[in-house]
Amino acid sequence: MNKQIDTTTKIAIFRSKEIRKTIHNNEWWFVIEDIILALIESNDPKQYIQRMKQRDPEFAKGWVQIVHTLEVSTGGGNQKML
Repeated sequence: MNKQIDTTTKIAIFRSKEIRKTIHNNEWWFVIEDIILALIESNDPKQYIQRMKQRDPEFAKGWVQIVHTLEVSTGGGNQKML
């Protein structure tokens, strides 16, 4: 039985950091920049991701297969997030 669930956005806490997440196709999806901020000591997750892709060409090639853009509720309203 394939029950459709409305997309819902929630906040999770990991290492005292907020992680935005949303339900998409009956699965929880997380905002990658929030995950990076929770795991590293940097205030620039986009730069960190760019460096990861430069260091690992295979990761860079597969990036679009593992990261998708979804609309997520934010303090400034709904935004498209990776």
